Amino acid sequence: MADLSVKPADSQRIRSVLVANRGEIAIRVMRAASELGLRTVAVYSHEDRFSLHRTKADESYLVGADKGPIEAYLDIADILRIAREAGVEAIHPGYGFLAENPEFARACAAAGVRFIGPEPDTLAVFGNKVSARALAVSAGVAVMPASGPLPASPAECARVAQEIGYPVMLKASWGGGGRGTRVVRDADELAELLPVCRREARAAFGNDEVYLEKLVERARHVEVQILGDHHGTLVHLFERDCTAQRRHQKVVERAPAVFLTAPQRAELCEAALAIGRAARYSGAGTVEFLQDADSGRSYFIEVNPRIQVEHTVTECVTGIDLVKAQIRIAAGARIGTPESGVPAQADIRVTGHALQCRVTTEDPENNFVPDYGKIAAYRSPAGFGIRLDAGTAYTGAIITRSYDSLLVKVTAWAPTAEETIARMHRALWEFRIRGVVTNLRFLDQLITHPRFAAGDYTTRFIEATPELLHWPRKRDRATRILSYLGATIVNGNPEVQGRARPARLAVPRLPAGPLPPPAPGSKQRLAELGPDGFARWMLAEQRVLITDTTMRDAHQSLLATRLRTVDMTAIAPYYASLLPQLFSVECWGGATFDVAMRFLREDPWERLRALRERLPNLLLQMLLRGANAVGYTHYPDNVVSFFVARAAERGVDLFRIFDSLNWVENMRVSIDAVREAGKLCEAAICYTGDLGDPRERKYTLDYYLGLGRELKAAGTHLLGIKDMAGLLRPRAAYQLVKALKEETGLPVHFHTHDTSGIAAASVLAAVAAGADAVDAAIDAMSGLTSSRRCVTARATRGSTPRGCGRSPPTGSRCAASTLRSRATFVPGPPRYTCTACQAVSTPTCASRRGLSVSTSHAGPR
Repeated sequence: MADLSVKPADSQRIRSVLVANRGEIAIRVMRAASELGLRTVAVYSHEDRFSLHRTKADESYLVGADKGPIEAYLDIADILRIAREAGVEAIHPGYGFLAENPEFARACAAAGVRFIGPEPDTLAVFGNKVSARALAVSAGVAVMPASGPLPASPAECARVAQEIGYPVMLKASWGGGGRGTRVVRDADELAELLPVCRREARAAFGNDEVYLEKLVERARHVEVQILGDHHGTLVHLFERDCTAQRRHQKVVERAPAVFLTAPQRAELCEAALAIGRAARYSGAGTVEFLQDADSGRSYFIEVNPRIQVEHTVTECVTGIDLVKAQIRIAAGARIGTPESGVPAQADIRVTGHALQCRVTTEDPENNFVPDYGKIAAYRSPAGFGIRLDAGTAYTGAIITRSYDSLLVKVTAWAPTAEETIARMHRALWEFRIRGVVTNLRFLDQLITHPRFAAGDYTTRFIEATPELLHWPRKRDRATRILSYLGATIVNGNPEVQGRARPARLAVPRLPAGPLPPPAPGSKQRLAELGPDGFARWMLAEQRVLITDTTMRDAHQSLLATRLRTVDMTAIAPYYASLLPQLFSVECWGGATFDVAMRFLREDPWERLRALRERLPNLLLQMLLRGANAVGYTHYPDNVVSFFVARAAERGVDLFRIFDSLNWVENMRVSIDAVREAGKLCEAAICYTGDLGDPRERKYTLDYYLGLGRELKAAGTHLLGIKDMAGLLRPRAAYQLVKALKEETGLPVHFHTHDTSGIAAASVLAAVAAGADAVDAAIDAMSGLTSSRRCVTARATRGSTPRGCGRSPPTGSRCAASTLRSRATFVPGPPRYTCTACQAVSTPTCASRRGLSVSTSHAGPR
């Protein structure tokens, strides 16, 4: 494997990095460090103990245990304690918190830990806006008229403001991001806002120093990204447009600035380099300017000596990973060499356009007040040209009041500005965030406004464009439906309030009187003949064999598998005593496990045990989903084999195995396990398409015959045709059954559903073609999406020997004995009628006729 770790130009090798930050920037740094092969260490406050950045690191440690949510990340001593304990070589400060604090950088140096950022003296110069202005002036860069640090006296502050000339900007000296910044238009506003800005500055940056700067009424905010190494090389990565702001907080950023001319761009980039050279700058930084939209002149305002929130747009248009560059440069790499990841200035170019939107939990319709709570649903966009940088943004995340409201940064890139906006528009509409309010629709209104597309806007664009707060409402049908269902479940349906409740339904009653002992049936025949002999017996048997699906597939199809074990075990003895001629009873598998355990709170193994005890003479049949067994995922081979062995041991005799894609390889493990257990294996072919359509090209007769040959080679005893959707038409059923029997020589078991309403005709056609067994259900559980009631013998009576047969001598009564049931959720015992002779409870029928059954229900359906 290639060595991707940092290879520095000097001895300052970095093997591990601590990120002294939180949220999306912490994750961004960890990802870059991980790609470089570095060990990552996170710190988190008590309030952030469930935050996502904690899980993205190799190690994470609680910081500032006895401090508040903000103060924890400002605890220099505790951060360095963790750095020593974790044995890291470097600390990345991200942005905000301690990123621009020179004392933190000095403390890192004193502790022998590399600070990934500018030198402490550089931070001190640029951390103070007044000294930064002085440096810019010394470098020959135009600056905005401004004051020095304001004195404590309000009167003296008013005098300074008067000298500069109103309107002015009141700004914090030791920070950025709009905190501690206000527009002041007269002396009264200055007196009111001065203490407010001082408090904000102290809370955000630990220093309440502020100053005044001349306000340009129609201004554009442009910044230039610079990178410097420790060898004296300094480059720029062109500009970013940060003009779209609200209350001096950036909302949307783009690169390049579409309103700049080539000479203006060159002038700004050269001015940024001049300031960087004057400061002997190293690391990543941003030189910020205000451009007068009327005159086109630009003025230096400040340097942010750190990575910026909006650095993603520069990365997209230049292809340079700024965070990796920070780490490599801190390790001693030289710009212009492959080790740094940053080309020489002549090789840095802008390709295309990029746009970043900050998705927050602010409510645009409520003065952008941040919202808090739990994210109920979160789906993010994707696709070519879309980049997401998220913090704690996922379904179930808790958004607290402790930190800013940023959820995720979404960045779009495209060759043109128009295509970039269209791509961002699409991405914003793909978001689905529920549980908290977001600014998504506001962002979409902003980027699709004609003035934004044309680059005709200033820093007051948002405040001066009220139509940005008017947007089409989403229907949000899913949330409304869920809310309705939840309210109905909790509070009841208002449509039925005041109505009398229905009378209590009677419990189904079983017929009075004893049952005759169960006669030997298919269970005993399997024990006598073995699986292979049983299959040969099926081929020789003239009767159409019947599988009853009431206890599994029928109620799964109609009632979502909600029949309870108690309902099945109550009628099971009637099957054993009155219907010993049944081929099998399908009563297990499929969705049995899922529903029994999740909804009915029953043990499916206990159901199997109880039914085996009450059906001693009939084959118990189950549905097995190949490699999925009875679940909804792909299980290891040994799990499937063990499950089959356990099911066979507990009472299953016949395993109907299928794969929804007809992939035989996915069924082989199950087939082998069934044969090893000495049970009957019925490998089923799932039917789809239209075999009778001459235009069919995929699901042809050859396709199904090929599957039949494969399943025979795999070792199945029977072939099943599983027509789950009820698509198999009568003519196609006849053709398919006949061809499969001729091709494979195996018994064929036909299963269909009455979804189309003509399943009876398909069953008749299958029987006429030689089907050896078909599925049926009692009348109350038949029809619609369930199995069809069996009418084969009735329709073929007198025309074929397949409709009737001989009943065993032990059959003391005809199946026409009425087994009554009430109209409850679960039907009671079924009533079976001998359709071969239409007799009802006559000894003649019982002694002379085989049992070909038609099912009905005594109670209302």
